Amino acid sequence: MTMTAPVIPPSPTREEYAEHYAAALAANGDESIFERAEPVGLFVEWLADAKATEPNDANAMTLATVDAEGLPDARIVLLKDVDDRGFTFYSNRESAKGEALAAHPAAALLFHWKSLRRQVRVRGAVEPVSAAEADAYFASRARESRVGAWASDQSRPLDSRETLELAVARETARFADGEVPRPERWTGWRVIPDSVEFWRDRPFRLHDRLRFDRAGDGWAKTRLWP
Repeated sequence: MTMTAPVIPPSPTREEYAEHYAAALAANGDESIFERAEPVGLFVEWLADAKATEPNDANAMTLATVDAEGLPDARIVLLKDVDDRGFTFYSNRESAKGEALAAHPAAALLFHWKSLRRQVRVRGAVEPVSAAEADAYFASRARESRVGAWASDQSRPLDSRETLELAVARETARFADGEVPRPERWTGWRVIPDSVEFWRDRPFRLHDRLRFDRAGDGWAKTRLWP
């Protein structure tokens, strides 16, 4: 059987930029971002823009790690907090990502907002959140999600959907008369950024790039060629 290669769309023409990308290009033409002194405030503003325009999960990010054998891996997770300390997400410490972070506590993050034609890249060391932080976030989750955290042996082989549903039913019954506490294996991590790079689309691949690198207690910034 002969396979037909998919048609890769060509780069947009001037007319296509003008017709389809006008709103994003207007939003991405403000030079004031290059006057910013630190990255967190700018990231928070871009995230707010994305929440207003992305169809779902504006806080979705690619998390890249390296396992004990030195092999890279990547998956989508959800950002749950960001402040001057870093970018925080939660999961099961016994999952593939949890084991990778235990072996090499460093990571890269990538946010890609198609509606805005923007992306942000973050690199840095990773530290676990405190038990109090993990407890507080776990308590904010839907009850069904908390039960699911007890039921799931995340990243382990699963023979059928029925087995998963039976595990959920078992844990639902176990916690039927009370609160669902946080399992010890369920926790969070904070990526402490050493560098944060902002990228935004401009016509004809002449994009804007701005990178912040940690310098002591502050940040050094560099405008990059596209």
